[in-house]
Amino acid sequence: MKNIKILFALTALIFSDNLLAQDAASKGLEVAKAAEKADLGFGSSVVDLQMVLKNKNGQTSERTLTTRTLELTEDGDKSLITFNSPKDVKGTATLTFTHKVGSDDQWLYLPSIKRVKRISSNNKSGPFVGSEFAYEDLSSQEVEKYTYKFLKEENGIITVEQDPVDPKSGYTKRLVQYNKSKGYRIEKVEFYDRKGALLKTLNYGNYKLYKNKFWRALELHMVNHQSRKETKLIFGEYDFDIQLTDESFTENALKRAGR
Repeated sequence: MKNIKILFALTALIFSDNLLAQDAASKGLEVAKAAEKADLGFGSSVVDLQMVLKNKNGQTSERTLTTRTLELTEDGDKSLITFNSPKDVKGTATLTFTHKVGSDDQWLYLPSIKRVKRISSNNKSGPFVGSEFAYEDLSSQEVEKYTYKFLKEENGIITVEQDPVDPKSGYTKRLVQYNKSKGYRIEKVEFYDRKGALLKTLNYGNYKLYKNKFWRALELHMVNHQSRKETKLIFGEYDFDIQLTDESFTENALKRAGR
């Protein structure tokens, strides 16, 4: 009888743990969907920005870029990033097609050889043009790209663990902080490497609200805890009135952007 009682207790405990895990997954997914819904409908945008690189010795260098984004609902967004300065990277451009399911498509145009190079799935975790951002960090945040676990809520800040579905991701998980009272905008992301160690932290700052709906952080600060390098992105004013189309995000458009 004693053994039966222990068995029932263990079964109840396992069942309870499973329910808690399912509840955490459901709540985490619910937060991610709320964040996605809050940003739907912007259409397209263009913004100029400054990239500041800092090495482990504290020395800095600067670059200027332009980012164009086209929102898609049936699949992930498309983006085109073009470097405008300095001379050694001017004309370098990256085209990203984010997909809800499967690996994203990315291409890099190198003006020095006037060629477009396709970025393989195995290289998505590599550094984006010498910065602390990886190529996979350039993709839009599609809900389907992760599994979720609600961790906690403190003072309106919700922390959710996101585990990448793509086995070729450079991360085992991301811990994402959402601001519930500000349209579930992201405030901070911690990235963990393939060994499960903290790799990078990305802080979002200087938010601005556009069209009474769309929050955009005008400062992003990525710190690599392992290399002790940093990258800061400082954005200008977003233009949401520009009318971009699929034709603005082709291989020919990539080449034109780099000229």
